[in-house]
Amino acid sequence: MSTKIKLGLPKGSLQEATFNLFRKAGWQFHIPSGRSYEPVSDDPEVEAVLLRPQEIPLYVHEGVLDAGITGYDWVQDCGADVHQVLELQYSKNTRNPIRVVIAVHNASPIQSVQDLQGKRIATEYVRLTERYLLQHSVLAHVEFSWGACEVKVPHLVDAIVVNTETGSSLRAHNLRILEVILHSTTRLIANHSAWADTHKREKLENIALMLQGALNAGALVGLKMNVHESHLEEVLSTLPALRNPTLSPLSNKGWYAVETIIEERTVRDLIPRLRRAGAEGLVEYPLNKVIP
Repeated sequence: MSTKIKLGLPKGSLQEATFNLFRKAGWQFHIPSGRSYEPVSDDPEVEAVLLRPQEIPLYVHEGVLDAGITGYDWVQDCGADVHQVLELQYSKNTRNPIRVVIAVHNASPIQSVQDLQGKRIATEYVRLTERYLLQHSVLAHVEFSWGACEVKVPHLVDAIVVNTETGSSLRAHNLRILEVILHSTTRLIANHSAWADTHKREKLENIALMLQGALNAGALVGLKMNVHESHLEEVLSTLPALRNPTLSPLSNKGWYAVETIIEERTVRDLIPRLRRAGAEGLVEYPLNKVIP
């Protein structure tokens, strides 16, 4: 039995974000010319293939792949029985979960899921939609769509079920959200047999640890500065940190090097406050991984 991890990576909108995340975690993937579906890894224990995220849960479920990166929405849609190794809080544009929603035209008289009785719905999430309608005792015609669902409302179908990250595409097509079916994030999933294999499980746990570390680092930066002891108390009271800041005495008597990790979004307000509190030589630097 091969000890290599056969890993499915999402092709399409999530591809670039996934490759970037793996790069920060320590794994480089590149696509040789003419082999657009077979990324080559710098790790000889990882064998990757690019697939539509919709397909990855089924291939993992059936053991064709040991593991894969896909959305929770697609795991739920196909009903795959897989081990969910890690929830990864990233998507195409933001760190926010996506929503799988029912949407209708702004001018539509449809106001609730019950109003979809006998209506026509287009979606890529056929099984997920049918189960949701069944839960609400609604019988409607659900048809598979190859994407671009927004343009079909209201002339071809009465409603659509799509995923949305910001809602901007729905608004641009004069659509409104009727109901949210599911909140979804990206997941690292594994086949149960692969997870039961000691070597593969350890490898997948290592990958998960480093991916989570890279994600943690994405919203954080390191900050270091020099502070005289006369200003130390005021500077420390100003400074947030994951833990207590690190203090190191400098060769100049009475001076300390102060180093900490903070949320990047706080830097623009924090650095001026630290400077006024007496901090000098402030340096902000990026982080690759943060593992608590």
